[in-house]
Amino acid sequence: MVLLAGRVGQVVNLSALGGEVGVSTSTLSEWLSILEASFLVFRLQPCFSNISKRTVKSPKLYFTEVGLASYLLGLESPLHVSRDPLRGNLFENLVVADAMKARLNCGKDPRLFFLRTEKGFEVDLIVREGRALWPVEIKSAATFHPDFVSRLKRFCAEEPDAATPLLVYDGEGYADRSGVKCANFREDPFKEHE
Repeated sequence: MVLLAGRVGQVVNLSALGGEVGVSTSTLSEWLSILEASFLVFRLQPCFSNISKRTVKSPKLYFTEVGLASYLLGLESPLHVSRDPLRGNLFENLVVADAMKARLNCGKDPRLFFLRTEKGFEVDLIVREGRALWPVEIKSAATFHPDFVSRLKRFCAEEPDAATPLLVYDGEGYADRSGVKCANFREDPFKEHE
């Protein structure tokens, strides 16, 4: 579990993880299935979009409760979290888990994905509603920077089914900033997608 916490928000590589734990990939896969069935962790599947035929096909791993991941990493206070190298990953875990819970609480299939190409282009979260794909960038920063929305704009330019892009971060919310809706993570950013 501690090793999984150290990989929160990252693409799952069972063979590398199995080597560290000292068990076979099949055994590790079974253990991971038990953790998923217990609702301790979940996998975010990759989205296959029109942007690239060369997308990463492995899922990303998240904890259902980000507090458990923080505990397993030994983070005991907000100060510890603010200085931890996994701060961005933990923040991403928080937002993705909240999006999943919001959709499940509305009686909807989560239909959440991510996109990463072999060349490194990535969209942190994609919410699928029918054919529409809502791209979401997740940043732990409290100050907006134009670089935060560049991947969202590219996704929308190249994906015919793209819907209004969303930046979820720790800063001030804006209805429209550079063509992107910006929302503070505390303001229920996925409400319009319910």
